[in-house]
This record gives sequence, structure tokens and C-alpha cells, in this order.
Amino acid sequence: MSADECISQSDSKEIPVSGNDSEGFVKTEEYQTVALHDSKDQPNGDCSFSVMKSNTGNEPAIPLTTGGVRLAPAQDLWSTARDKPVKLRMETSGLGSEPPMTIHQMFQATVQKYGGYPALRGKKEGTWVTLTYKEYYQHARAAARSFLKLGLERFHGVGILGFNSPEWFIADVGCILAGGLATGIYTTNSPEACQYVAGNCEANVLVVENNKQLVKILQVRDQLPHLKAIVQYKGELEQKLPNVYTWAEFMKLGECIPEAELDAVIDSQKANECCTLIYTSGTTGNPKGVMLSHDNITWTATAAGLMTSLKMAEEEIVSYLPLSHVAAQVHDMWICMRFAVITNFAEPDALKGSLANTLREVRPTSFLGVPRVWEKMQEAMKSAGAKSSITKKKIADWAKGIGLQASYNAMNGDSSVPWGFTLANALVFKNVRKALGLDRCRACYTGAAPITKDTLEYFMSLYITVFELYGMSESTGPHSISCAEGYHIMSCGKVLTGCKTKLDKPDTDGNGEICFWGRHVFMGYLNMPDKTEEALDADGWLHSGDLGKHDKDDFLYITGRIKELIITAGGENVPPVPIEDALKEDVSIISNAMLVGDKKKFLSMLLTLKCNVDDNGDPTDELTPLAVEFCRQHGVIASKVSEIINKKEPAIYKVIQEGIDRVNANATSNAQRVQKWTILPRDFSISGGELGPTMKLKRPVVSKMYQEEINKFYGE
Repeated sequence: MSADECISQSDSKEIPVSGNDSEGFVKTEEYQTVALHDSKDQPNGDCSFSVMKSNTGNEPAIPLTTGGVRLAPAQDLWSTARDKPVKLRMETSGLGSEPPMTIHQMFQATVQKYGGYPALRGKKEGTWVTLTYKEYYQHARAAARSFLKLGLERFHGVGILGFNSPEWFIADVGCILAGGLATGIYTTNSPEACQYVAGNCEANVLVVENNKQLVKILQVRDQLPHLKAIVQYKGELEQKLPNVYTWAEFMKLGECIPEAELDAVIDSQKANECCTLIYTSGTTGNPKGVMLSHDNITWTATAAGLMTSLKMAEEEIVSYLPLSHVAAQVHDMWICMRFAVITNFAEPDALKGSLANTLREVRPTSFLGVPRVWEKMQEAMKSAGAKSSITKKKIADWAKGIGLQASYNAMNGDSSVPWGFTLANALVFKNVRKALGLDRCRACYTGAAPITKDTLEYFMSLYITVFELYGMSESTGPHSISCAEGYHIMSCGKVLTGCKTKLDKPDTDGNGEICFWGRHVFMGYLNMPDKTEEALDADGWLHSGDLGKHDKDDFLYITGRIKELIITAGGENVPPVPIEDALKEDVSIISNAMLVGDKKKFLSMLLTLKCNVDDNGDPTDELTPLAVEFCRQHGVIASKVSEIINKKEPAIYKVIQEGIDRVNANATSNAQRVQKWTILPRDFSISGGELGPTMKLKRPVVSKMYQEEINKFYGE
């Protein structure tokens, strides 16, 4: 079916609208097509665009699609087959009713208006190298032709295994333009885990960063019947192997493929077809391949950018979180493409310390950090502050008191600031923002895992508001967003404009399972109809598995996760995160805490202490400077975790027990009190397996690893 057929009055396609009544429909001929002639980068000087009008009634700032609406006929809201399109959850008017578009249409619209603007910046031998949007697009087309040359089949995967880089983006977008399914693979995956993902998406090509990742693939290559080629995008090959290419070789492969052949593939793509797979981190069982359509990505990127007031071609970010995770991919790649943002790539050792230098160099206009990143910043600043003179400490404490009050005033809609704010800003806040590289930053975000109130308030005291986001892979990233226009501390903000939230089976306190509706809801899990039916109900609502409630202003609060709830032997449901966070806030030497006690008579807790990490990011036995200072304040001379555990250091064990007593004093019932605990010899880490790629606690893994310690709590 051609694009013209999609919007002809004689053959309009029906698309389900959002809401409780999934049988409502909107006709696609309602979309408005206008001609725009204002772009010096347009190759033909004239092109037709479908556009979304701004709420103010002004002329639209950017065309939203080129070439008209492209949809394939579809009967269902969900699909588990790679080549089966879906109906879209569209509204009849207003937000959520915007014309669907493909990735290529979104990319082309940005290139035609902002082709000469910088798009991707990465360091080569210490010097920043920039690709403009036009060059980025040309590189993506060249990669697409090379994928076609290598035999990439329609709806087959291209797996990408490596740290964030221009090549990662180009391979991903190139794969989509060539009709494949772009599939990120975590760099921390074992060879067997890589094999599962590559096999599940039937990858024809795997793109790896370096020899370390190449070796993993070579170990399982014989077990991947669909694999035709491997491309290494950093460095030279250590040995020449058949069907293994350097990036330079790969980019030249497709020169013999006519542009018209690629255009034919691009023109055949429909907005309601799958183009990307996001594999869940697989805390239980094998990871699931979350199928995202063109419309999932293009609509969500637009909605999220508009809700957070992004300005076209004026924003700049740093890319460092794993792109195989939905949060980083949507934030770094797709929102940036839609709003002509400059993406700066951090060094591969970003999370081991170099991120701070990159932030100071780039000075981004927005910054997304998982909670552990914000916690590490907090620890580093506290450690530096501990070495300050008494006078500087007094000034900092005075300023932080003012900053916290000013931040709360702003949150509550009060534009006034406390007396002394101007001086505190000049002496402390401006210097802190500059030292962090956040002096140009209009918005700081956190997501992908729970964050503590202590960390949020610490940054508020420095007059830095960290906005919480909430969502999942299955909602193409964001579902609710906090932003300057509206936020409450510990809330995940308000639902993404054009989407809906439903709380299923709420209890007397208003806590129910959070369910999503909107164009961000995924297509289904690849080849997993049973799992898809568990996630999507008969009416098309996505069940998140998270518990939450709304306040009177419709702000969403996450109160627990159904699968994480500990059900005691007495039948009481206990959400673990609030108890764990309360203890970490109370006893600052504690790094990680995990509550246990499912089907047991009482609750217990596994604890780790704050320690330094080595060059590989693995936890060591050495306590952090703040932890050493904590010990000193309690009369203990210790520099290692093992020293505290081996001696069962009375003063430290006493202060931890006192902290637990204070947490227990606030428990809502006896069943929610922690009765036993132990300190583990090693902190949790990604490499150790206890934490996922975004540093979220993998409870089933920890329970299995420390089963012996847990059994001791209960005399088993």
C-alpha cells in the first residue's frame, strides 16, 4: 500500500483511539498536509510535509513527517511476529492524534531543516570530531547500503555490542533504514547471553566495538545460523577472519548498491511495523525482546521533548548510559534526532570517573543520570567538603539551608527566595554547578531505578532540582515525567501528554497496579505470545507490575513492585524499597541494603559498606574516604571492609543496629520490623551480577548468591 493510499478518502485506514473504549477509531484522512518551501538544505527545494500545529496557533517550528502517512493494514493492538504490524492507540483529536511517521521521515525532516547543524561529537585521539545532521544521515544511508550488501533480510536483527559512539548510532539507524531490527546488546553480557539475543532476533550481522567483544561472538558464532557477518567499529582486527570487517571496510561495502534500491526499502516501511528490539535485562529467566514500532519511537520522542520544553537545535547532551537500555536510547538517540540536539559521546570509562571531566568540557543543557550516578556525585562532593576548613564548612552549611528552602519554594509554586539567596548563589551554587559541568543545564533527570529522598534533597540544597522519570522498555521509555512546570519530591511526575494511566485494583490507600495506555505502548514480546498476554490485557492496557498512587494534583508515586513485595509467613505484604532507603539514609556508611523474608516469620537484611572500586569498576576491600571518616567519628580506625567484619567492630555494628532500631520505630506494623542483619564482604556491582546495567538491584540473583547467609537468619 502506498503513502497516498493511506490518506486517500476512498481507502482510509482505521486506527484505535486511546481510552477505555479501544473500539473508537480515527480516519487518517483527517491529517493535514501542507507544503513548506523554507530550507536551504532541501535537495529539491520543495517537499510536502504532514505537520502538527503548535498549541499557541503559531506556525509549526518543524515539519513532523515527510512523504505522508504510511501505515500497514492491521487488526490487532499487539503482535509477537517480527513482520506483523499493529493498530495504533490514537486519539481522535489533540495530543495523541498526531500523524504517524517512520524513523526515516523523522530523520529526514530534521536533516532538511537543520542539516548543517552539529549532530554527533566524539573524541578521536583526544580531539573532538563532529558530524553534522546531513553527514550523520549520509553515513546512516551508507551503512544501510552495506547491510543490504551483506545480506540483511527484512525484519532480521543487527546486534550492536559496544560502548556509545557515533558508529553505534550510525549502525542502529542504518539497520532500520535497511529494513532490519536494530538490537542493542549489553557489553557486560557473557558469550552465552550474547548468543541468546543474537539467536532470538535472528541477527544477520553483529556490530562489535573491539576485540574483547569480538572474541565473545567468535566463541558462539557456530551456534548462530542466521549470522552472515561481523563488523568491528573500533581499531584494527587482530587477525583477518572470513566475513569479519573493520568499520572502514564495512562502510565501503555498499558502494555498489544503488541509492534507488535503498530508497525502495525505505519507502516500503510503515509506521506501525517493528524497527527496534530492546531486550529486558533478564533478572528472571531469559531476556524478552520488546518490539518497538517506528511510531512508538517517533511519537514518544516528540511527546517527551514537547513536554520537557526542548528547543529545536539549541540543546546539547552527553551520552554515556548503555544504549541497549531504553532510557539511554530514547534520550540520547531518538529525542536528539527529533529536536536536532548535539549528542556528545563520553569516554568508555565514564562510570569509572571520566564522566566528570566530559561534563565540564561539554556543559550539557540537560543531563540524565541513574540514581547511582547522582549518589556517586553526592559522595564525591561530601568527601571533598569533609576536607574543607571550618569556615568553608560553615558557609556551605548556611548556603545549603537556603538552597533547600528556595528549592522547596519553587516546587510549591512560590517564586520568592529566602534572605541571603543571592549571596549563597554567588558563593556556592554557581561554583558547584560549574564544577559539575551543569552550569548550562536547564534540566537534570533521574530514572531507571528508585532514588532516595536524601539524594534528591542534597541536590536541592545546592539549588539543583533532579526531576524523576518513570517508565519501562515496554512503554518506549517514559510514561510519566517531572519537569520545571510541575514536580513534587519523590513523585515521578505526571503522565506523558497524550497517554493515560489507570490504577488497577486499588487498595484502601489508593495503591493499585500502574497500567499504561498510549502510542508509547510496545507491540509485544518477540516470539512470546504468552508473556505478551501477561503484559497486555484484553483491552490493550499495559500492566507495569509496579504499584503506585496519585496525589490530589495527579502526580504519580511509585510505592512498590508486585514481584518485589515480600509476603511474610503471617501474610503481610511488605514493600522492601522504603525500608532499605530509610536505613541507607540513616547510616551513611551503608552502600546497598536488601530486605529478605519472603514466607518467613520475620524480616532480615543483607548490607554492604561503601568501598572504592578498581579500574574495571569492581568493588575493592578499601573503604571510601567518607566511610573511613564515618569510622573515625565513631572512634574506629579502619580502612578496609574486612577489618570491620573480621573484628565485628563493636562501635560500627552498634551504630548500624541503632539505625535499624530507628527505622523499626517508624514501621507501620511489627511484621515490617527488621530483626536480623549481616554485612557482606563485597559490595554489589554490575560485574558481580548483583546489579543490572542501570545499577538496579537484581533481587533473585542476590538471593541465590547469598542463600547461605539468608539461611543462617532463619536457622535453616
